Formats: sequence, C-alpha cells, structure tokens
Amino acid sequence: MAHHLRQGDIFAVGAQRLQMTESIELTIQSLQAYGPTHEHWGIAWSGGKDSSATLTLLMYLLDSGKIQWPKSLTVFYADTRQELPPLAIAARQIMDELEERGVHVEVVTAPLDKRFMVYILGRGVPPPNNNTLRWCTRQIKIDPMQHALEQRLAELDGNVLMITGVRQGESAIRDKRIEMSCGKDGAECGQGWYQKVLPEAKGLRGRLATLAPLLHWRVCHVWEWLKHWAPEAEFGDWSTATIADAYGGDEAEEINARTGCIGCPLASEEKALETVLQNPAWSYLAPLRGIKPIWRELREPQHRLRKAGIE
Repeated sequence: MAHHLRQGDIFAVGAQRLQMTESIELTIQSLQAYGPTHEHWGIAWSGGKDSSATLTLLMYLLDSGKIQWPKSLTVFYADTRQELPPLAIAARQIMDELEERGVHVEVVTAPLDKRFMVYILGRGVPPPNNNTLRWCTRQIKIDPMQHALEQRLAELDGNVLMITGVRQGESAIRDKRIEMSCGKDGAECGQGWYQKVLPEAKGLRGRLATLAPLLHWRVCHVWEWLKHWAPEAEFGDWSTATIADAYGGDEAEEINARTGCIGCPLASEEKALETVLQNPAWSYLAPLRGIKPIWRELREPQHRLRKAGIE
C-alpha cells in the first residue's frame, strides 16, 4: 500500500479525511493483528453493502498475499428470502465466484415454518412492527445464523474468528468513539473492533471471537470499492457493482437506500425499492410497491382473530 499507518496514528488521520489506501491499510493491520491467532475464520455476509465490501476485500487481501490464509474459511450467507432481486442476484453471482475459488459458502435460512411470509400468511401471526411485535430480524436472520455457526464450530478443532461488516464510519474516529476497541480484550487503537464472544452452547465457550475490520471505513470508500475497485480483475473481478447501484451510493447520506427486506413493515419509507426502480432494467419490479400496504392492512383489527376479552 502507498501509505503505511502505525498503530496509534488513527486519531491523527481522523482529524483529516481518510483516503482509500489508508482505510485499506488499517484493515490489513486489523487482520494481521488478530487473524493469525485464530485457526479458522468465518465471514457473516448479509449481501448488503458493508458485509459485501468486507467479504470481497478480505478475499482480495488473501489472494494477493497481503494477509495469510487461515486453516479454513467459511462464508455464512444470511438468506432471508426477502431481499430485493438485484441484491439477491448479486449475492448468487458472488457465491458462484467464491465457489470457483474453493471457498465454502453456507447459505443460512430460517426453517420453512419460521420464514417471513410463511409465518404471516401460513401461521397467521401479524406482520412485525417497531413497537410491540418486532419478531422478524431475530427469527429469520439472527437465530438461523447462530445455529449455523454453532454447527460449524462443533465440526472444527481450534478457535474461530468471525469477521463482520459492522462499520461506524470516519465519524467514529473523529469523535474518538472508536476508542471502544482500545484495551478491550487487548486490542490496540486502530485495529478494528475485536471482541471475545462466549456462546452459551455447550463446548463452544471461549472458542469464538468477532472482528469488524471495516469499522473505520467512510461510506464513500464502500461505494468506491463495490463500484470500481472490486469489479476490476486486479482486485478479484467481483460482481459487486450492482450492489452499489441498488443502494444509489451517495456519501452524503448513509441511510440513503436500504431498508432490508422487500416491503419492510418496520421502515417508514421504501427507499431501496424506489432507488432500484429508477433503473429501467429493474422497472418491472414496480408491483413490489404493493407489499407494504398489504402488511399494513393485515394489522387492522377486522383481519385479526381475537381471544375472549380485550386480548
């Protein structure tokens, strides 16, 4: 890399604006600091912008020899079956590219009876809301991922480093909120956010840690990586440009597009879908605008079976 940062320089850099090469260098330092102490690595991948940037950058760093390969590498793709089609298609393309490299990809889904639409239309549970019934994220994403990880851990000898796409952006450095990584589990400033995790599952205690090596990345660097760097042959020839397009990448607004699932009942606006529909190639998806009103209607009292009394 063109510019090498010493540990502890991160706050001096944060007073300016991190450049792309500096952000990548800090990520390399993070992975070099913690990667070698874990025999096995896992990557939690949602198909969104931050986790996709983390995944493809990590693969580039491994393939180019900038960091050493672990004994095993497993990618856990959280498939909620509710993603926007452009993101789901991009994820499938990236999975094919990973398989071509010999990287094991585990597609993690909830059991059929607990998937989003089955739970609502089959079992009759009301669509989730932000106030009293927010069941969806844990049921279709968090719990299945935890179960898949526990199963994988049970198959392996040695400890595991779970790499996530958690990102707080440059403001975390500038405001020194990134200091939460300093001194936690022996972490040094500027080495990402490393945490030891103690799963409750039998036999796994003390074997799992997490690392967020893109914690410090500016959102414009995420767009730049996905749209221009990762698709280049030099950096892996990844199918990530569609992801940036689906978000309508714009540094000025971190929340600019994605709301998660199609027709998410927890989001006030359908920013992601509207961004996608601006692309003529995806205009045929316009009927998806009708999903949110359906979920809203299903919450109305006349559609609910009630028990005796006021419940």
